[in-house]
Amino acid sequence: MQVAAQAFPRSVWPRVVGIALAIYVVYACAQMDISWERVETGFENASRFFGRLFPPNFHRWELLLKGLGESLQIAVLASTLGIVMALPLGLLGARNLMPAWASWPARAVVVARSLHPVIVAILFVKAVGFGALAGILALTVASIGFIGKLFTEAIEEISLKQVEAVRATGAPFFSVLAYGVLPQVFSRFIGFATYQLDSNLRNSTMVGIVGAGGIGGTLFAAFQRFDYDFVCAILIAIISLIMLGELFATAVRRIFIGGATLADLFRRERATRRDRLVEDD
Repeated sequence: MQVAAQAFPRSVWPRVVGIALAIYVVYACAQMDISWERVETGFENASRFFGRLFPPNFHRWELLLKGLGESLQIAVLASTLGIVMALPLGLLGARNLMPAWASWPARAVVVARSLHPVIVAILFVKAVGFGALAGILALTVASIGFIGKLFTEAIEEISLKQVEAVRATGAPFFSVLAYGVLPQVFSRFIGFATYQLDSNLRNSTMVGIVGAGGIGGTLFAAFQRFDYDFVCAILIAIISLIMLGELFATAVRRIFIGGATLADLFRRERATRRDRLVEDD
């Protein structure tokens, strides 16, 4: 009688690693002065803080809209510059299309993603001063690193049969890219671009805390003044902006990938509302 092989072979090493991890967690908590008393104190402080957040104060809506508009401009400009600059880097970094002398330097540039946008923003604030320019440059660098890596990986995963077929016709290099590479990666490129715009919308609120423009500076100033009801209004506005950005990204993906038109988008929205009304009845 043949015994079925075990899906997960027994080994002592997972238990050893689990015990070592548990010991290290206890040790790290002791070293960082983490205790249940501090957690209880944190819950009490948090309850008082959240009590002071409500109701939100929208009286300074002009200042709020100005910060949101600046954050939106930073995100759009940084995304556009980052994506445009990441496209050639992503192509140069693809080892299935480019020689090693071109791919390795491009991959070295893409390593810029290893730095957090806030750290890069601090460096640009020191270089160009406070304001939106530092935020745009910081998020552009972050976009180049992240999108460049995704573009490179997408190109390296394509089927070379289509590329070789185009090359066999004697087409030049740019025609090979247009007819052999781009059709295979276009939908993924659109997804990457919309995701990066959504990410930069969120990051544009963070870089403002260190003086790189946007609503983050307004949020930090409100915290400094203990103006917590205005802080709540800012947080609600930021969440609303991110939600609108997500809806925009979904619409762009449906248009470029799904082949939908603007009329299709509005028809779907009306159909969704009609279905909701029927369910309520």
